[in-house]
Amino acid sequence: MDKIIAIIPARYQSSRFPGKPLADIFGRPMIWWVYNQVIKVKEFLEVYVATDDQRIADVCSNYGMKFIMTQSNHPTHVHRIHEVSDNIAADYYVVVCGDEPLISPDVIEAVFPSQDVDNSHMYVGGLCRYFTEPAEVIDPANIKIVTNDSDECVLLSRAPIPFPYKTVLFKYKKVVGVECYNKQALDFFVSTPKGYLENIEDVTLQRFLENKIHIKYKLVDSVSLSVDTPRDLEKVKEIMVTKQA
Repeated sequence: MDKIIAIIPARYQSSRFPGKPLADIFGRPMIWWVYNQVIKVKEFLEVYVATDDQRIADVCSNYGMKFIMTQSNHPTHVHRIHEVSDNIAADYYVVVCGDEPLISPDVIEAVFPSQDVDNSHMYVGGLCRYFTEPAEVIDPANIKIVTNDSDECVLLSRAPIPFPYKTVLFKYKKVVGVECYNKQALDFFVSTPKGYLENIEDVTLQRFLENKIHIKYKLVDSVSLSVDTPRDLEKVKEIMVTKQA
């Protein structure tokens, strides 16, 4: 059986929402909500919050959440995950973004590789969902994705893609904050410089696409909403109230 661990990267500094992982949601910090959804996935051998900030570490300690202190100079979350992979051996590392408090366990499980995947080669996987509101499509914080018939990523962009030139008979899809890597993929990423498109759009996983490495993206039915701004946080609270009603 594969050894799979979950890592929740949590950074205090954010240009649009400083202290985001500790944002209050009904008396609990957002990172608590994410962690308690992730630990429901029985396939995970361990679940860790990966942070570089003592304030987040202290909150993890107070709530009994396992955490790992990482360096503060990582340019991307993938570099942070790679540091963890250098210290904890596993077959796969599943990343659940610390700003996805609505993520559900069954959605997280969808990112696991199929049984026929050869782990001796690089593996990169992710999740996507259809947009439900037009305003989401034009928001550059939402990464848009196009996949082929084999569920492989063809395009990633902050812009609305594809452009509806010949038809509007399609649904836009967005990236969900859950990813899966093996060690080979993480090693490749940190040893490879940014490419042309990644530099322009600042879409991290472009690095794999620009080097002709397939990313498997599974389509999921999810209400998950990444919290990028205080406005997103209010929307998350509204959804939680509606689900409990």
